Amino acid sequence: MNRAPLTAALTSLILAVGCGPVPPPGQLVSSSKQRITQAAPEADTAATVDANTTFALDLYRSLGDGNVVFSPYSITTALAMTYGGAKGDTAKAFEATLHIALPADRFHRTMNTLDAALQSRGQGAQGKDGKPFRLAVTNQLFSQKGFSLVPDFLDLLATEYGSGVSLLDFGKDPESSRAAINGWISASTQNLIPELLAKGSITDLTRLVLVNTIYFNAAWATKFKAEDTHDGSFTLTDGSKATVKMMNGELSGAHGTLDGTDVVELPYDGGEVSMVLLAPPAGKLADLERDLTAAKLQRYVAALSSGSFAMSLPKFDFKLHVDLGEKLSRLGLAQAFTDAADFSGMTTSEPLYISSVVHEAVIRTDEAGTEAAAATAVVMAGRSAISETVTVDRPFLFVVRDVKTGSVVFLGRVVDPR
Repeated sequence: MNRAPLTAALTSLILAVGCGPVPPPGQLVSSSKQRITQAAPEADTAATVDANTTFALDLYRSLGDGNVVFSPYSITTALAMTYGGAKGDTAKAFEATLHIALPADRFHRTMNTLDAALQSRGQGAQGKDGKPFRLAVTNQLFSQKGFSLVPDFLDLLATEYGSGVSLLDFGKDPESSRAAINGWISASTQNLIPELLAKGSITDLTRLVLVNTIYFNAAWATKFKAEDTHDGSFTLTDGSKATVKMMNGELSGAHGTLDGTDVVELPYDGGEVSMVLLAPPAGKLADLERDLTAAKLQRYVAALSSGSFAMSLPKFDFKLHVDLGEKLSRLGLAQAFTDAADFSGMTTSEPLYISSVVHEAVIRTDEAGTEAAAATAVVMAGRSAISETVTVDRPFLFVVRDVKTGSVVFLGRVVDPR
């Protein structure tokens, strides 16, 4: 089994079962240029994967206590599209925050390459609902009608991110525009994220909304049997015990230990995507999180050995909704949220800044597999606006990853599965 480096990545075209992408609302326009299919050099792609993972861990540490789920790749992709229109010090702020070391054109090509790789996953594999495997992502720019955009920016969105432009009238009817975007996001995430943008988040000063959505539905390669799920004890972060639903089964996957941490990889059907669990000794989760780096994550994966083993794992089902503005500012992107922002690579008709970056993610893991969804919106406004048994019975991290590229689809923690 390939043990490629873990990272923060994910992309593709949203595919509902048996149909094509969900059409966005509004009048559609796009660049005349076609999506580029030539892959980036492997060294460039590996560099971006490593950068994305580092950014994912930076952001993970900012998300507070309790259960966490988010899609690093969704956030990275939405910010990468926005970075495509940034200039000067604003572009440098994106590069520092996202740990971009490549020239911009090479970075965007690696994001395109990762997208293409992930689109290809799960051919012939099964979803947790008995329908085909889905790992589906889409990118879309929503723009104010009549707002002038730089042709090179539109070309970049089309050639590297597969995104066109949907024209809405934020100025005359911001609330209807918000509802239209939310409706499209809901349809693209199989209704798991019905309202990403809260009331008031779109105003008459909104000019652009850059959106990435992800939907994931996959069956375990070896499913747990529902009749083997029983109440079990789970140690919470404060040391107290909770009774939770524990799935039990004899599985084929990989497991190992490193520095006292149990590492388990559970492949999804087809073997191209997996969930990696990192379960430190009870009371040591904070230490693991503090010391975790992209390189250390790779060491955990390298500690895995394939085989069959008995497994006990809690069922979990939760979501996270978060405004990332303050967190991204602290990570180095502050200028993009101020009047000093330079997005002249997008438009020269009006100075823009980022008014908010909103993210929501949902994960549902049970005996059959995992269903998850995420969406990220970057809202931009005019300047005058604002064989042994492995038992995971204590807090753990989870990483849903693409096996071949190491791209992280979802990252999170479970501290209380109830």
